[in-house]
Amino acid sequence: MASTSSPVPERRNCLIFIGMPGSGKSTLGRKISLRTGYAWVDTDYLLQAWWGMPLQSIFDHLGFEGFITAESELVRSINLYRTVISTGGSVVYKAGAMEHLGDLGRIVYLRAGLKTIARRIENIGSRGLAVNHGYDLKDVFRERLPLYERYAEMTLDTDQMSVQDCVEAVSAWLEK
Repeated sequence: MASTSSPVPERRNCLIFIGMPGSGKSTLGRKISLRTGYAWVDTDYLLQAWWGMPLQSIFDHLGFEGFITAESELVRSINLYRTVISTGGSVVYKAGAMEHLGDLGRIVYLRAGLKTIARRIENIGSRGLAVNHGYDLKDVFRERLPLYERYAEMTLDTDQMSVQDCVEAVSAWLEK
């Protein structure tokens, strides 16, 4: 008698990018997706679709704590396979979200220096950054840096490497 159950996809077969806004998570996510044939998801886009409004409006409505809680709830609800996941920069604030991402796949920290990030982010006031009241970009950078480092299984310096060099490095790492 033939089995009618479908095979269960292997866990930890996703690739997750974490890092500051402007570090290249979406750019590299799309490129790696094309290279690997994996789907690509940006959790910022999912959050906007879930709430039906731009990130900045969500942040304005919920405030810092509400925003990172909503982001965490969304991330913990996704169940993806063979997907490149570009996360929002604030996902590292909630351990439960990071543990779930770690269950889904391998985590790559895209590290860029503060000057590079400031140069790459054009619309900091309306971008929907999860920034605690009274913090500036430098404060956020310093606060998040140890969190990104804690969860990283691989780190790429995106202000030192070209997009193509990053694609090659990630591809080689995935083949190991």
